[in-house]
Amino acid sequence: MTGARVWLVLAIAAVAGACGRDDARRAPAVADDDALPPDQRDATLLGREIFELVDRAVDYRGSHRGRPARSLRQMGVDSLTPATARHLISVDREPIVTVQFRRPDGRAVTSCRGDSQILEEAAINGGRFTLMCATRSGAQRPIKVGGPR
Repeated sequence: MTGARVWLVLAIAAVAGACGRDDARRAPAVADDDALPPDQRDATLLGREIFELVDRAVDYRGSHRGRPARSLRQMGVDSLTPATARHLISVDREPIVTVQFRRPDGRAVTSCRGDSQILEEAAINGGRFTLMCATRSGAQRPIKVGGPR
C-alpha cells in the first residue's frame, strides 16, 4: 500500500469507530431522565428548549449590532411545537424565554423561564443551570437542570 492509501484507510477506520460512540453516550441520558422526579423531569424537558432559544436569541442580538429580536418569528423559530408554547421578550436588550407545556395535565411543572445568564451558568457549572419554574399549583421556584448529576 502506498502512504496515501494507508492514511485513507486509517481515516475511514477512525470515522467508523467514532460513529458508535456518540450513540452510546446519548442513550443513558434518556434513561437517566426517566429516573428523575416528575418536577425535575418536566423542568429538564423545558430547559433544553429554553437553553437553545436563549442561545439563538443572544446569537441573533450579536449578529444584528446589539438589536434584540422582537419575537421568535423574527429569529426564524416557531412559537408552537406539538408539546410546548414558547414566548420571547426582551428587557433592556436581554432575552427572556418562557416555555410552557400546551397540555399541563399530569405535569408537576407547567412552565419555566430563563435569560442569558443560564448560558454563563451552564459554562461555569458543567452544563447545569437554574430556571425559574411554575408548578401546577402556581407556585414559582428555581430548579437546576442540565449537565451530569
